[in-house]
Amino acid sequence: SKSLSDEENLKLFGKCNNPNGHGHNYKVIVTVRGEIDPVSGMVINLTDLKECMQEAIMEPLDHKNLDKDVPYFAEVVSTTENVAVFIWENLKKLLPMGTLYKVKVYETDQNIVVYKGEETI
Repeated sequence: SKSLSDEENLKLFGKCNNPNGHGHNYKVIVTVRGEIDPVSGMVINLTDLKECMQEAIMEPLDHKNLDKDVPYFAEVVSTTENVAVFIWENLKKLLPMGTLYKVKVYETDQNIVVYKGEETI
């Protein structure tokens, strides 16, 4: 985080605090919801969903240094939580309104973030 000192970053992020960056092989699961089309039997055509995921996730993020290559992360800390928000916002623009239900991002098998957009309770 640019707003923290080197010592604060080390304390907060531990081994993930590397001045030269570090990598992850994220796994992303997208869940949609809605009425099932009686003809196709689908909420959304899976080919269309894959195309949206390609545009919203793979093109901007795959094989990129998030902090240096993705403008969104120039001012936003590239935590898995913020990666999930980034993916949500990109997908939301491409999918039919109201169909995006959940974005699940695996940083590792043990570190998983689930994001469902801004919800009010």
